[in-house]
Amino acid sequence: MRCGSIAASRQRRSLRPGLVADRQVRRASSRLRSLLARDDRVLAVLGTPNAFHAQIMEAAGCEAAFVGTGITGGNYTAFPDTGVLSAAECVQFGGYIARAVSFPVILDGDTGHGGGPAVRRLVHDCIRAGLAGIRIDDQPIEGKRATQTPGIEVVSREAAVERYQTAVRARDELDPDFVVMAQCYARDATNGGMQELVERLNAYWAHGGVDWVQFESPHSIEEIRQARAAVSGTLSVMQGKLPRPLTLAEHFALGLRIAWYTFLPDQVLKATSWKFLREFRERDIDAWTDFQAKHEGNPYLRGR
Repeated sequence: MRCGSIAASRQRRSLRPGLVADRQVRRASSRLRSLLARDDRVLAVLGTPNAFHAQIMEAAGCEAAFVGTGITGGNYTAFPDTGVLSAAECVQFGGYIARAVSFPVILDGDTGHGGGPAVRRLVHDCIRAGLAGIRIDDQPIEGKRATQTPGIEVVSREAAVERYQTAVRARDELDPDFVVMAQCYARDATNGGMQELVERLNAYWAHGGVDWVQFESPHSIEEIRQARAAVSGTLSVMQGKLPRPLTLAEHFALGLRIAWYTFLPDQVLKATSWKFLREFRERDIDAWTDFQAKHEGNPYLRGR
């Protein structure tokens, strides 16, 4: 797809007519685009462990969420985040979550789960399931590794751009507002580096036609500044090799309007469960009695 075609596609999205009369509720994809367009605050994207916890997140004010193959799929199956979950499985539990809440939900599409036809079907299935967007990465289909593990490789720049172009075309066939996000692993890849990352982020935006690019492994604030200066479109960063996650204020100061906090609910749930179950083993039901007293008034605690 040529740059001119991508620009035309983006213009068509901005000029597309309103939804038909029988759809009174805005599509999740349209709501997500509105959130991404804000420039006065940072959007915190949280990870959803499952559909019920997504409803808890909504009650607490969450605006957008991510269904990860590690965060969500791992909680359902205990499988590692190495591409072993099928596209159908991911869309199924992603759809459950998307239909359980009113905020927009983004699915982890991993590598697209196959070649061009598989990527096209995955995007179509996501749209039909009520998901607002998809994140697709630039690792090879075979040999995909979990984020922040050694030995990660990326496919050729041309192959990655083709993957994203396919997703964008599939999006435009059903819902031009559906958000396509590119996750770039080039910074720490055995065949990458910082310069390769910057060039890929620009290529995925300018030639791949994606709506949003993500820097998976920044090593410093200066690298984030470098990426931000190089990318004109929507950019987010993961914690990567930084010593701690950035605050919302730090994101804003760096020109970032999205905070990728997808680890938060999952880590809190696991750490809290671990702490309580250890206390229960040591103290019997008194651990539960004390837990209830400490969390009196919590709407998610039942008396029996």
